[in-house]
Amino acid sequence: MGTGWAVTSTMIGGIAVCGGIGYGIDRLAGTDSIFTVVGILLGAAAAIYLVYLKWGKDDGEHRA
Repeated sequence: MGTGWAVTSTMIGGIAVCGGIGYGIDRLAGTDSIFTVVGILLGAAAAIYLVYLKWGKDDGEHRA
């Protein structure tokens, strides 16, 4: 159960942080949520990659 929460928090954290950075850039630049959407998408992609690196890679050991 701990791994599930770790994966979930990594996903939510990546989306929230990058989306927040994009939101801040939108506010400074005065644009209509362009950077927010880009930040959310990049955050989701980065979070998926981090989850893959941490829990998705096969260590070469075959599980029975």
